[in-house]
Amino acid sequence: MIKEKKRVLVTGGAGFIGSHLCEALIARGNRVTIIDDLSTGREENIAPLLGRPDFFFFENTIMNKGLMDHLVKETDEIYHLAAVVGVKNIVDDPVRTLHTIIVGTDTVLELAHKHGNKRLFITSTSEVYGKSPDCPYSEEADRVLGPTTRSRWSYSSAKAVDEYMALAYFNKTGLPLVIGRLFNTVGPRQTGQYGMVLPRFVKQALSGEPITVYGDGTQTRTFSYVHDVIGAMIKLMDYSPAMGEIFNIGSEEEVSITELAEKVKKITGSSSEIIFVSYEVAYGEGFEDMQRRVPDISKVNKAIGFRPETRLDDIIRAVAGWIAETGRE
Repeated sequence: MIKEKKRVLVTGGAGFIGSHLCEALIARGNRVTIIDDLSTGREENIAPLLGRPDFFFFENTIMNKGLMDHLVKETDEIYHLAAVVGVKNIVDDPVRTLHTIIVGTDTVLELAHKHGNKRLFITSTSEVYGKSPDCPYSEEADRVLGPTTRSRWSYSSAKAVDEYMALAYFNKTGLPLVIGRLFNTVGPRQTGQYGMVLPRFVKQALSGEPITVYGDGTQTRTFSYVHDVIGAMIKLMDYSPAMGEIFNIGSEEEVSITELAEKVKKITGSSSEIIFVSYEVAYGEGFEDMQRRVPDISKVNKAIGFRPETRLDDIIRAVAGWIAETGRE
């Protein structure tokens, strides 16, 4: 007896993470449908998949409830990645940020429940922790945010509302879902034009432009390779005890942004100067940031054995190789 392929819907599937996820899902023998309005996703990201009999692309928005109703009805499980991403987008257009994230996720949750409680992965973010000093962050850590007059925190708040809604659906209806809080995820196909730091640094280094560090450069982050992250996402979806839970997905290899710039410069063999630009110049007056952002990944490690395999130096080499080969950023 021939086993039927699982039908998987990926919202935001033409984005950086989404496109890698689609490839991994198809490699597992699934039929994948994506919906993406290409506001930040790119058709080039999914070009190798177009025309395949097990891949279907709808260039549309998750706000199109009629289309979403049809797509969710015809699927077995859903990975919800569609959102406004990038600090620049969030600061420049907080109205679109809030509306797309909150209304879009509400639509996905409602339809997943309506059509038989479809299994669902909700992609959240380390941004929900805000600027809490309680680092590394555990999933139960308190959230600390700036005032509502600072649009910087609108994304954090919107994604937290997503989580509240998702957990409410799980508790009230039994909708099988898992929430993944992704920390900085990097790799080929990520663009630096919306504020993502690593591809921006690499592009500047390869072109001989100054490598611009925002703030004083002492702020620290961790960076996870996209293939490691999507591997964890898929394993969590397959793991029934994960339903109704929240998991950090990220790396524990902490690095300051100045150190990251120095690594990029060294690995690419660049002669670029490293310069410092104030947050006010980069994002406007009143911009706030967090000093550290490091995950506690003990929960996801215990659940599925996750531990990131790709070191930062190798990630930088992969990103540099892809930008040098494609000329994209």
